[in-house]
Amino acid sequence: MVCSTRIIRAVLLALFASAALPTASRAEMGSVRVVFTKVAFVAGVGAGRGVLTFRGHNYPFKVSGASLGATIGASITKFVGRAINMRGAGDIAGTYAAMGAGGALGGGVGGVQLENGSGVILQLHGVKAGMELSLNLAGITITMDRRSAS
Repeated sequence: MVCSTRIIRAVLLALFASAALPTASRAEMGSVRVVFTKVAFVAGVGAGRGVLTFRGHNYPFKVSGASLGATIGASITKFVGRAINMRGAGDIAGTYAAMGAGGALGGGVGGVQLENGSGVILQLHGVKAGMELSLNLAGITITMDRRSAS
C-alpha cells in the first residue's frame, strides 16, 4: 500500500511539474471559402478566389491550378472548410498537391484534403456545377491577395 501511494504521489508531482514547463505555441485553425473554376481536356487549368477568416480578420487569396490525367469538362466549385495548423494568415500560401477523382453532370458534391509545405492542411467540401469527369493529379497554388485584411 505504501508503494502504491508513493507511485501515485510521483505521478501527480510529474503531472504538475510538466504543466509548469513552457510549451511551443499552439497552431490555430481558420475558416476558408473558395470559388474555383476549371476547364479540362486531358490537362486542365483552373483559377479562383477565396477568403481565409483567421483571428477575426478576413484575408483574400487567389487560387490557381493545373491537373493532368483523364479529365474532360468544365465546372465551378464553391468550397467551404477549414485550414488547420495555422500560426499566421500567410501560412495558407503555398503549393498543394492532390490526387483525386470526381464528376458532375449539372451538379454534384465533393471534398478534398490538401497539405502545403508549411504543414497547413485544408479540409474543404462543396457543391460543383457543370459537366466534368476526372481522374487526375493536380497541383494548386495559393497566393495572398495584395488587398489588405478586413
